[in-house]
Amino acid sequence: QVQLVESGGGLVQAGGSLRLSCVLSGTIFSINAMGWYRQAPGRQRELVATISSAGSTNYADSVKGRFTISRDNAKNTVHLQMNGLKPEDTAVYYCNRARLDFRPWPFGSWGQGTQVTVSS
Repeated sequence: QVQLVESGGGLVQAGGSLRLSCVLSGTIFSINAMGWYRQAPGRQRELVATISSAGSTNYADSVKGRFTISRDNAKNTVHLQMNGLKPEDTAVYYCNRARLDFRPWPFGSWGQGTQVTVSS
């Protein structure tokens, strides 16, 4: 059974930084393209960054130039470095599988997510 455990969220002032981490177990991590998703209150979950098994990355326009996704296949871990945070980045952040053409392709389950709150 696939399990995803996200961590690293918190409360930060606008302009600040956070680094999120996600550990995947229950499947072969290295062959999957992974992504970070977020869901703000009252809004649908959206994909914000993806990384292929080989390390190619892609970003939503709203986070391009501020967020960096990376992965460590030896540790089954994917990270999201978030710089220049804005109040509109406030959301619960999740990691899950994604397609290389920047479309969602989640496993059948989600982790608990990690809350990111950016104050103005």
